[in-house]
Amino acid sequence: MNKEFMLRALKLAEKAKENTDVPVGAIVVKDGEIIGEGYNKREETSDPTAHAEVVAIRQAAERLGSWRLDGCQLYVTLEPCPMCAGAIINSRIDTVVFGAYDLKAGSASKESVVDLFSLPYNHRPQVYGGICERECAEILTEFFKEKRP
Repeated sequence: MNKEFMLRALKLAEKAKENTDVPVGAIVVKDGEIIGEGYNKREETSDPTAHAEVVAIRQAAERLGSWRLDGCQLYVTLEPCPMCAGAIINSRIDTVVFGAYDLKAGSASKESVVDLFSLPYNHRPQVYGGICERECAEILTEFFKEKRP
């Protein structure tokens, strides 16, 4: 795990916030190099699947020329939702590192709604939660305070 990668994901979350989207950022890393990055673009693209993780995974797959992201790590500022957990499983990402826990839609830990990664799917990534948790939670809290005063 590398805190610098999470800090990069936080910078991407700021871009989502600038576009009035929920501030979540994600990067995909292979061999210490960022090969994909994304931030929530649902508002920008009117695409309900344009979550930060999916955007980063698509970019990484395109760069590698393969849907298989073996040997890759995903850093994301918010615990993945069910859709993103499915994309992580299907892309064979080895490790997921997330910042803030999502108690309403989180799907990667026992502390949240469900831990989809513990189910007997054909692939189970290693998961580390709560990395830079305070910083990742703060940007979300500020966003929702401004959005819903």
